[in-house]
Amino acid sequence: MFVASPTPNSPVIPASEGYVKPLPGGFSIYFNADAARLRIIRDVTTRVLRAAGAGAETCENARLIVSELIGNCVRACGDGVPVVVDIEVEPTGVWIRVHDPESRRLPTPSRTAMDDPAAETGRGLGLVDLLAPGRRVVPTAVGKQIVCRLPRSPGERAA
Repeated sequence: MFVASPTPNSPVIPASEGYVKPLPGGFSIYFNADAARLRIIRDVTTRVLRAAGAGAETCENARLIVSELIGNCVRACGDGVPVVVDIEVEPTGVWIRVHDPESRRLPTPSRTAMDDPAAETGRGLGLVDLLAPGRRVVPTAVGKQIVCRLPRSPGERAA
């Protein structure tokens, strides 16, 4: 069963998949991370960005960033880790914040070359850094939050 969240522009997600809190120009979702829920979060991210006027490239880049950051949470803490994802759209870009409870395991870029055709893993944070320069880790009382800002794609109009 799908339930509507508190405001008309908020995303609709299965009630069992998490708690959605509207934010100005976006949303926060609290959930336990795993592969099935990650698909839902990516889809909600796309719907919210589209509704805010983001183009296809910005939506796809945001989906990639969200996927990588949540995947890192699962690798650091295991399946079912409690995660909070905030997405907020502004005229020139999209803020993405992913919070997990593991303060000691920090994301570190791999030494894998971005253009290594034999590599099967290790490019994720490098891609995040290319798409959203200035990624930072913010310690919190219950863990850490990864914060980055994805600029809107060139030529895309602001909503």
